Amino acid sequence: MILKEGKMRVDKWLWCVRIFKSRSISNEAVKSNKVFVNDQLVKPSQNVTISDKILVKKGGYNLQFEVTGLLKSRAGAPIAQECYIDHTPEEEKNKFADWYIGKGQSEQREKGLGRPTKKDRRNIERFKGKV
Repeated sequence: MILKEGKMRVDKWLWCVRIFKSRSISNEAVKSNKVFVNDQLVKPSQNVTISDKILVKKGGYNLQFEVTGLLKSRAGAPIAQECYIDHTPEEEKNKFADWYIGKGQSEQREKGLGRPTKKDRRNIERFKGKV
């Protein structure tokens, strides 16, 4: 059930709307100075209300949210997404895309050729421009 008024602890809200996987991880993030409410560093017991702006530093990303609802307890993802507006810029969401392109797949060799010999390895490195 989504509440449109009142207040809730920031660590509990982050857990309820599924920003963090567990309440203890949420609590540790707040204690580690990775959560800001209205540009203020907060403690886990700090209360959030409707229309508060929350900045979360998580996994190398700076996620920005606006609180639009409060939950009594953790809810499913579709319900949880109704409790906030995501203001995270697209360039922040795609931060590692350029870095990751081309690193997801390993190189392929035809089946049955075995491992490259030392001469093959040198040719491959020369071709790639590593030497």
